[in-house]
Amino acid sequence: MYRRMLEVAACLLFTACLLPVLHARADEAASVSAEPVELKVFNRSVFVFQATLLGETPKVRASRAQAVIGEVLKEHHDLEIKVEPIQDSYLILIGDRRAFFVSPKDLVSSGLTVHEAANQVAQRLRQVVTESAEASNLRYLLLAAGLSALATLAYVLVLRLLHRGRAKALGWLPKRMQKHTSKLKLGDTQLLDLSNTYPLARGMLALFYWTFVIVSSYEWLSFVLQRFPYTRPWGESLNQYMIDLLRHLLEACVDAIPGLAVALTIFFIARGFSVFSKRLLERLSRPGTIFWLTRETLLPTTRLTSLAIWLFALAMAYPYLPGAETEAFKGVTVLVGLMVSLGATSVVGQAAAGLILTYTRTLRPGEYVRVGEHEGTITELGIFNTSIRTGLGEVLTIPNSMITGSVTKNYSRVVEGPGYVVDTVVTIGYDTPWRQVVAMLTEAADRTPGVLKTPAPQVFQTALSDFYPEYRLVAQAVPSQPLPRAELLSLLHANILDVFNEYGVQIMSPHYVGDPQQEKLVPRQQWYRSPAQEAVQPAVNGDDKSG
Repeated sequence: MYRRMLEVAACLLFTACLLPVLHARADEAASVSAEPVELKVFNRSVFVFQATLLGETPKVRASRAQAVIGEVLKEHHDLEIKVEPIQDSYLILIGDRRAFFVSPKDLVSSGLTVHEAANQVAQRLRQVVTESAEASNLRYLLLAAGLSALATLAYVLVLRLLHRGRAKALGWLPKRMQKHTSKLKLGDTQLLDLSNTYPLARGMLALFYWTFVIVSSYEWLSFVLQRFPYTRPWGESLNQYMIDLLRHLLEACVDAIPGLAVALTIFFIARGFSVFSKRLLERLSRPGTIFWLTRETLLPTTRLTSLAIWLFALAMAYPYLPGAETEAFKGVTVLVGLMVSLGATSVVGQAAAGLILTYTRTLRPGEYVRVGEHEGTITELGIFNTSIRTGLGEVLTIPNSMITGSVTKNYSRVVEGPGYVVDTVVTIGYDTPWRQVVAMLTEAADRTPGVLKTPAPQVFQTALSDFYPEYRLVAQAVPSQPLPRAELLSLLHANILDVFNEYGVQIMSPHYVGDPQQEKLVPRQQWYRSPAQEAVQPAVNGDDKSG
């Protein structure tokens, strides 16, 4: 006994004397980088060697410590772990044998002092000694096996109870939901439909069921692993992982509360500004206040103002949202921005065209227009497209960019009061007096119900072509009075046919292959052929000789 103590004392004295020299040599050897090596004894992590010490690399130090500790544990199970300071390092003794050194260079990134690290290593070695003794104790192993069997039986029983509880809940849930949902009515209309709410409730029940199954399995596995010395570190790591996860979630929730409070405050302020701007714009849209803010532009102006306020609020609240500083959140933000910028080109163009139509007041709901080959009454002027109802029972949806890029005819803007312009074109040969054609077209317009007498219909000679002149009848009609424009045009054309037939005038557009034998002229005495009437010329400078 005394001999062994003298050997230990001599070892310590020799190490203390040579340690400065060995440290100098170790500094030279440490210049060559060595990878850290973890010392694991009985499946438990004891220490991580990171530096070359006394000429030994971390791998050699770990192998030597593993051999010494394993040899000592085979001989004795009741061992004392000691920590002896040597210079700026600590020597770990297991029984009366040197296990390894804990050097400051092994703790570069740990944040611990050498003394604290040495004490932690000693505590782990004490636990290794205890577990080594338990592993060779048959009584302890039988007790651990019995406890594991009881835990397994309890685990199976819990799973069966969960399964039976789920089956009973699935049978009980539809009846209770049917009973309660039938009572939720607004008038005679049932608010909740069982076909929609039952899948949701069944999904929530399945979520709770599998959550309990997974938690139960996790706890059972952790309990069983901790009963045996060799697998105890695995069970402890499972429990520690669950504890660290719950602590991380709780800390994240607590840390997010101030940021959420600031973000909610910003959103409440933005909501107040949005409501205030809406009411202010409603007051400013009254006649005589702002010329461009009218009943048609009030709604889009309110929406644009509200959108600008909320976008500004989102930009202000963004840094305070939970996870806003994480790389994942930033990556998703960049991805969404890229997708919007690539896919919203046409959408932005349509919206810009809608704003142009709204604020320039090119079109208004209720007006009768012609866009390209389509014509009808505007029923809705949206931000992206415009809806037009034709007189043939059709509703056309036209993109706003198409309207701004084409010629638009507005038949309602030039009229006085409500209504629209109705027009038609006929071509008659040069041998028909133009005065007669004008009178017949005017009479046909007068016969058509829905065509206003004031202002009076007008006929324009819009072209003198090679074979015939072109006559355009322009009148005004009120849409709310008789018929839609398509039906009104049909009735006007029918009246034109009747009038021309009554006066023996053929509606045709003549074309000639050769020169006609007789010139297509109208003699002066036929200029005012019925129903045309010659205007009475007033007497000028005594030309009236009736007296």
